[in-house]
Amino acid sequence: MSEKNYIHPASWWEPCADGKVKCRLCPHGCVISNGHTGFCAVRENRDGELFSISYGRPVAVHVDPIEKKPLARFMPGTSTFSFGTFGCNLGCLFCQNDSLSRGKYESPGNYDFVTPERIVELAQSYKSQSISFTYNEPTVFAEYAIDVAKLAIDAKLPRVLVSNGYITREAANDFYPLIDAANIDMKGFSEDFYREMTSSHLQPALDSIKYLYTLGKHIEITTLIIPNKNDSIEMLNNWLDWVEQNLDKTVPLHFSAYHPCYKYTAPATPRETLLAIRSQAQSRGFNEVFLGNI
Repeated sequence: MSEKNYIHPASWWEPCADGKVKCRLCPHGCVISNGHTGFCAVRENRDGELFSISYGRPVAVHVDPIEKKPLARFMPGTSTFSFGTFGCNLGCLFCQNDSLSRGKYESPGNYDFVTPERIVELAQSYKSQSISFTYNEPTVFAEYAIDVAKLAIDAKLPRVLVSNGYITREAANDFYPLIDAANIDMKGFSEDFYREMTSSHLQPALDSIKYLYTLGKHIEITTLIIPNKNDSIEMLNNWLDWVEQNLDKTVPLHFSAYHPCYKYTAPATPRETLLAIRSQAQSRGFNEVFLGNI
C-alpha cells in the first residue's frame, strides 16, 4: 500500500456496458467511461474498474482549532488534526476553496502516499485531540476516511466530518457511523439554489443531516449567506421550520458571510444581513446561533 504509484480500488460502484462503470458514492451516480473520472475528478475508470485516485494522497494537512471547522459545541478549546485531498462532488459557483475542490491529480504518483496508519501517527505526534476530514469534500475520499476512522477509533481519537452531505445512503451507512461530530454545509434552503448554484440537489443534503442526527452524532450546520440568493427571511424561516421539525432547536447553526470567490463575483455579504439572520433565529428560540467571516 505504501508504493508511490499505488491506486486504491473504489467502493460503491457497479460495471455497465461497454466498459463503463456507474459510481454509487453520491447522488450524481456518474456513469464513467474507461480512462475518465466522474464529476468529482478523483474516481477513475481503469479498464472497467473504478479506483479512488485521492486515496492516501492528502494535499492539505494542518493542525487547527476545532472551532475553525466550525464546531462551537464539540470539544471546545482543543486542536484537531485536519486533512483533505483534491476533488468535490458539488460545483458551487461561489466555492471558497476551489484550489482543492477543483484541483486534480495530474499524475497521482507525483504526490506523497500517506497511509491511514501514518495519518493517525501524525495526529498523535502533534498531540491533536481529534482527526478531521475537511478542506475539500470528504465524501470523495470516503474509502480513505473510513480506513483512517477505523484506526482512529482504536487510538481513541474522535473523528470529525466537515461535509456538504452529498452522499448516497449506501455509502453513508458505511461512513457516518464511524463519525463522532459533523458540520454539514446546507448551501441554501431551496432546490432552485442547489441546482443553479451548486449543480446538485437539496434533498440529499437534508437526508444526510437527518441521518447523522438519528445516529446520535454531534451535528452543527453551516450556511454561507449570499446576497439576493439565500439571504431572505422567508428562506431562513423555512429552514428553521425544517430544523425544528426534523432536528431540534439546540442544534448549533452557523451563518457565514460570503466573499467574492471562484466564479461568483457579487458583492460580499453585509454584516447587517448576518445580524438580522441571527436576530430572527433567536426570536424563534434558536439560541445556538453563530456568525462567521464578519
